Amino acid sequence: MKNYIVAPTEEGHLVGIHRAVDIVAREEKYLAFTKAPPVEQSLAFYRDLLRYGWPQFVALNDNEVVGWIDISPQLGQARAHIGALGIGLVPSARHQGLGARLMQAAIDKAWANGLTRIELSVWAGNDNARALYERFGFELEGTLRKACRINGVYRDVYAMALLR
Repeated sequence: MKNYIVAPTEEGHLVGIHRAVDIVAREEKYLAFTKAPPVEQSLAFYRDLLRYGWPQFVALNDNEVVGWIDISPQLGQARAHIGALGIGLVPSARHQGLGARLMQAAIDKAWANGLTRIELSVWAGNDNARALYERFGFELEGTLRKACRINGVYRDVYAMALLR
């Protein structure tokens, strides 16, 4: 029996997030990574998000991280109102409504933190993810042609954004 919850990320979740990112990355279908970055680099990134109060949530099944979402800052003072959204679920946790629960939590916190724009990119052909984003009001802003290359195969990426 699956006992899924969505919760704010805590220090104790960080290694689990890294593991979940690695699982999704190795599918070579959804992320810009084909494996998770080195664990210390990942932990530093997650800790910075926690330290500065950026939106970061996990999906848990019996305390095991099975998904994550974060909205990270953009560089430059002129882009301080923008966050970049990253999300993923391990295969066993998909199609359970967790993506929508993670999205709602992160968007609510982003708006509460004063952001007015959230950006994301999604691979062309990832119709389930694109439908989820559109359900939350994200709009297609353009196609980045040949923006990803894995194993010699180029993929287009859609740029999407949600404005407050």
